Amino acid sequence: MPRSEARARGGAGAGTETVSATRASEAAPFGPQHAAIALAYAGDDSAPRVVAKGRGLVAEAIIERAKQHGVYVHQSRELVALLMQVDLDQRIPPQLYRAVAELLAWVYRLEQAAK
Repeated sequence: MPRSEARARGGAGAGTETVSATRASEAAPFGPQHAAIALAYAGDDSAPRVVAKGRGLVAEAIIERAKQHGVYVHQSRELVALLMQVDLDQRIPPQLYRAVAELLAWVYRLEQAAK
């Protein structure tokens, strides 16, 4: 099983982390060109980490797992393309802080409004 698939099936998002999945395509079914990324951010982390990423069926599994756990799925081809360059379990680079911070802040506001 590829490492990315193992992460998609594993416990990404356990504990007190905020997890956000993002995908590059709006259309289904997923093909090999479709990609998905899952980010996690715990308060003591210096930056969000890439906890899952993949293309095709792996991307589909990441999105399905996110939905099963009530994780917001954001669609952004540009952001996914940039995040696909980050290795698994690595923090996002400083160049992406602003874009990811805006996304996570928006997700946080959605979660607070739903309470």
